[in-house]
Amino acid sequence: MLRYCNLNDQELISLLKEGDELAYTEIYNRYKRLLQNHAYKKMGDLEEVKDVLQELFANLWTKRAEIPTIINLSGYLYTALRNRIFNIAAHKQVASKYVESLQTFINEDHCIADHLIREKEFALLIQKEMDALPPRMREVFELSRKSGLSHKEIANQLEISEQTVSKQITNAIKTLKVRLSILFILFFLLF
Repeated sequence: MLRYCNLNDQELISLLKEGDELAYTEIYNRYKRLLQNHAYKKMGDLEEVKDVLQELFANLWTKRAEIPTIINLSGYLYTALRNRIFNIAAHKQVASKYVESLQTFINEDHCIADHLIREKEFALLIQKEMDALPPRMREVFELSRKSGLSHKEIANQLEISEQTVSKQITNAIKTLKVRLSILFILFFLLF
């Protein structure tokens, strides 16, 4: 009767290539603990290590006919394990960067949406305060700020002096400044 525990690695590989399940089992039993300890030192997660080893040995069995001539079975298995660990680490890094970029996008999108809402609400407050100005003052102020007309153009259009235009705009700004500074503080304290 053939005792697999007495066979060297080369003999086990030859039998494995022929589909000998007992040779496969001997390789598994011979190297599982060593590979597990090595992988655990690198990965630190026993469940993940078990998954990696299961995948490694399953792959060894399914691709047994394709195994190249191996002089050093332990070196071959350690290299295969190392490559799998590197792949997992690279995948985790990519996944982590993806999650970070997704979180950044979500945070920025939320910030942008929040700022747009605040901007619209504040624009409504400004318009409301502008509407509360005396009619002539509001008209002069809107021609200056919304229509972009110069003091001279406003004076010509409304048939008033440039000095009156300047005084109306100054008074509108003072009034809005007082009203809006209080609203601005309240607005941003509440939101």
